[in-house]
Amino acid sequence: MIGDDMKKIKLGFASDHRGFELKEKLIEYFKHQEDILDITDCGTNSSDSCDYPDYAYLLGKLIKSHEVDFGIAICGSGIGISIALNKMQGVYCAKCTTALEASYTRIDNDTNCVAFSSATSFEEAKKIVDTFIHTDFSNLSRHQRRISKIKKIESGNYE
Repeated sequence: MIGDDMKKIKLGFASDHRGFELKEKLIEYFKHQEDILDITDCGTNSSDSCDYPDYAYLLGKLIKSHEVDFGIAICGSGIGISIALNKMQGVYCAKCTTALEASYTRIDNDTNCVAFSSATSFEEAKKIVDTFIHTDFSNLSRHQRRISKIKKIESGNYE
């Protein structure tokens, strides 16, 4: 049982047609976890061919507005949707293939979105997402300094 002081997590999911089936399975799984407050499905809503930037944009808007705590993005390779998400200011998406990578990107980079391939097994995808949403940023000064530089690049103020 979760204590009253434990924060409940809001998740947003997005996929293209190739990631649709895995997204649906993950949503069904995570909606039954007691530390998940809310899940928003940004689509797609079928396996009909579609363009991942459309759904990346919807998810990115939720991340930027803090309507979700974390984004979960899936496309054929995981790369295209992560590129689209990373074009949005304030969205920091890491394409991960393992739970260890998901842990590192939260600890070192304070990312707010994780992406992976639709070829990822359901069991591995659960591990990636679970690790990602339950790993805190380290707040170490070296990581804060590096993130600050990334934000300067993002805003066009890197000198």
